[in-house]
Amino acid sequence: METTAGELVTARAEVAALDDYGVATALSGLVDGSGYWVRDGSLAAIERTGRYLAGTWEPPRPDGGPGKAGEGSWARFIGRIGAVALRAAAPSTREERRERLLALLEFWAESPFADPAARLRTGVVRPAEGAPEAVRDERGAAVAVGWAGPGSRRFVELRTGEAEPPSLGTVEEAREVPRGWGTAEQLRRLVGLVRERGPVPWDPEAVGVLCEDTGLGRAAASLALAGLLQRSYMPFLDAHEREVLRLKVAEAEDGASELARLTSLERLELLADVLPEDPAELWEPGGMRAVAERLAEGWRARRGRRAVVPQRTLDAVVELGLLRLSAAEFCAAFTNPGAEPGLSAPVDTWIKNTDHGPMVTDANARWDIARFEDRLLSAVPHLFWVYAELPAGDPVRDGAPGLVRVFQERLNHPGMLLDAGRLSPTVGRSVAEVHERFGFRPYAGPERLDVASIDDGLTVVTDGTVSRRGDRSQPRLCFRPAFYGDDERSRALLAARGDSRYDPEIGIVEWLRGPVCARIVERIERAPLPAGAYESDPAASAPEVVALVAGGLGIDEDAAALYLQLLALPAPTDRKVRAWNGWKAARHQKAAGVLVERGLVVEDKRPRAGRQVFLPGEWIHAKKPYQPMEAWKAGLLGVARSYNGRLENPLPLPTRTLPELFAHAWALVENGSGPSM
Repeated sequence: METTAGELVTARAEVAALDDYGVATALSGLVDGSGYWVRDGSLAAIERTGRYLAGTWEPPRPDGGPGKAGEGSWARFIGRIGAVALRAAAPSTREERRERLLALLEFWAESPFADPAARLRTGVVRPAEGAPEAVRDERGAAVAVGWAGPGSRRFVELRTGEAEPPSLGTVEEAREVPRGWGTAEQLRRLVGLVRERGPVPWDPEAVGVLCEDTGLGRAAASLALAGLLQRSYMPFLDAHEREVLRLKVAEAEDGASELARLTSLERLELLADVLPEDPAELWEPGGMRAVAERLAEGWRARRGRRAVVPQRTLDAVVELGLLRLSAAEFCAAFTNPGAEPGLSAPVDTWIKNTDHGPMVTDANARWDIARFEDRLLSAVPHLFWVYAELPAGDPVRDGAPGLVRVFQERLNHPGMLLDAGRLSPTVGRSVAEVHERFGFRPYAGPERLDVASIDDGLTVVTDGTVSRRGDRSQPRLCFRPAFYGDDERSRALLAARGDSRYDPEIGIVEWLRGPVCARIVERIERAPLPAGAYESDPAASAPEVVALVAGGLGIDEDAAALYLQLLALPAPTDRKVRAWNGWKAARHQKAAGVLVERGLVVEDKRPRAGRQVFLPGEWIHAKKPYQPMEAWKAGLLGVARSYNGRLENPLPLPTRTLPELFAHAWALVENGSGPSM
């Protein structure tokens, strides 16, 4: 070992050469405190810690230690190093990251951490003032590896004698380390095989096994088998990595979203023991499938099993570009809502002080209300899409009525509060200015609010907070949906709101309790659609309307069905129409040709339209995620233009079922109010 003044030098030059900022990224998702890892010396510090515990390394200063690697969460690798090994062997791991992981595994194999007989503990200690970073004598050794809170440190301890080993201070918490995959022999063999044969071949069938056995989406299962990658594995996935995993950009992002709620410790525990006793089995046929089976078993034990939905459904949900939920979480809300976070029980909520002002939180502080709102604000605006664009018999579509009833039950719970947006500036700028509207009774919760408030039983108004510049934000409104209805208090709430586009909860509550939602639920449960048929195919859902159009225009029923779809559906792309109608391209083109010949539609090419024929008249452009469409159709569906004349608003909640919409669109055409040049 060589030392220089004030420096810590590892005995392994090859580790020092790799030891840079890339370590944090290579271990992303398996360690905490990513900001603490943005420095040199991480790999070397872990190696020196093992060598110090084993008695083969001395610090340059008597009161010094091996140095710090991040905030110390790497100590959880003891007994769980299999998670690092899986990522090191995965074919999607970038080579510069793989080299760091392999280096870690190599010196881990030489440390006490890989010795099943080593008597190791980890925990939290409160050191005395001026205590050293590491201590060692004939009884064993202990090393401080990171902060655990004010005045406390995380430690790793190795006992070599029968007596208590030396301590860094007062031990507040201690636990034996787990014993899992990762003996010195297993680690050396896996590293040698990766260097000799290259990474383990990717097996799409293993992904299928994990999906089938857990209900995970294909993208999430792929990321799990690649070592439970997460978004902070930055830059996330490049083109080569996505090619290996067979994922598109949107699919990879969605899979990361599905796994985002896993903590680093949960990731380690899930992957700790999925590798085979002999690592060479990974390169054998079916080797990764066995890994998938073991991973699935651990997943089910911790997270249960979601209903498996068709891949085409998951792919279609990914295309929606949901912001709050992954595709699999969205589907699970429909297939088994009672098992999903925020939907499994009524949510009691309170308004509490936060650094950002008063906010609604659930009484048990488990974020159930946030998870409920995630599902409410994602599922309900897309409920019509589920009803219209998924086929009869699809488990997500079939589950929609059950989810609606769960939402309705939760919204009727008197202990729930939801956000209702900001008070309109035209109504008032403080609680003091709206007493006549909402009364004088303050909100009474588990803690006194830092700002003034009013609570009339339905609506709670809380004053805005003051910024560092001295600006006060508008008062915030919350409401209890259980008491919302057709009464004076509800009308007062509606009249007091600001722009409702950014806080749609009230409109969603109204719609869920309204007649259109009830009729859509009835259509899903009772409409005589054969399995595989779509409500968006008027020949299946509204054959009598198709017959009227065909007779009224003197065209065949295929052309009549296509005309209704062009009239009423927001995005009748060629791909979707053929899927809904079960048509081949030739049949579709023939029907379109009839409409063009009769002057009912025009042929054209337009950005983001995905089709070749359009209703006559003005076309309104839109950028993602909004849908461009004909001006006449936008009026039919109630889509408002933005200030710039474009469509920059989401589709409104529907006012008709699809058969009703088809019939209404045809009635407008029939009475002379249809689209025209």
